[in-house]
Amino acid sequence: MSEDKFVQRHKKGVGILSIVVFIVFSVLVCWFIGRPMLHFVSEPENFRSWIDSKGFFGQIIFIGMVALQVVFAVIPGEPLEIGAGYAFGAIEGTVLCVIGGFLGSMIVFAFVRTFGIRVVELVFPIEKINNLRFLKNSKNFEAVAFLIFMIPGTPKDIIVYFLGVTKIKTAHFAFITSVARLPSVVTSTIGGNALGMQNYMFAIVVFAATIIVSLAGFMIYRSVSNRHKK
Repeated sequence: MSEDKFVQRHKKGVGILSIVVFIVFSVLVCWFIGRPMLHFVSEPENFRSWIDSKGFFGQIIFIGMVALQVVFAVIPGEPLEIGAGYAFGAIEGTVLCVIGGFLGSMIVFAFVRTFGIRVVELVFPIEKINNLRFLKNSKNFEAVAFLIFMIPGTPKDIIVYFLGVTKIKTAHFAFITSVARLPSVVTSTIGGNALGMQNYMFAIVVFAATIIVSLAGFMIYRSVSNRHKK
């Protein structure tokens, strides 16, 4: 066997092993950390008391929780954002969510840039990946990605993974996945803060409006992706 073939096989073997380890690790994290984490956040009073008892480290821990959710996209992010508004207030909760989202997104970006589209295909169904092909082929794909990120209800987790296989610059990726997700995060943290303040009517209005906007955003996204598939 030539040296070149040996090196290629070695690289392929390392890549396959890394992906297998990633899958196993993802399953374990989601089962043993993700499920209990979401259950804990779904109990707002206990969650806020626990955060308060940790002091400054409560903020650090929460940032880590948000980053974990972005990396392991099967864990839903909305409960964490609502919990952030409840425990920290709308402004601080938004800041912590954005920082955690940024860190998680950069981890995903580095991982996808290293191992390529195979990682994306392992995390998401091929149909969802194909729905985003128009982003890669669009001349203004960064502007389109920014707009999609701004609209609540669009699949931001898969876009974070997919952008890693495009030619987007790291700085542009960081800007899009941080700044453009603000509207979506703010609506959740404001609603969570309203719950914490026991302003239930306002919370209902916020969540109802968010649901309506999210549904509209999802329909727009589907319409655009279906149009580009034809």
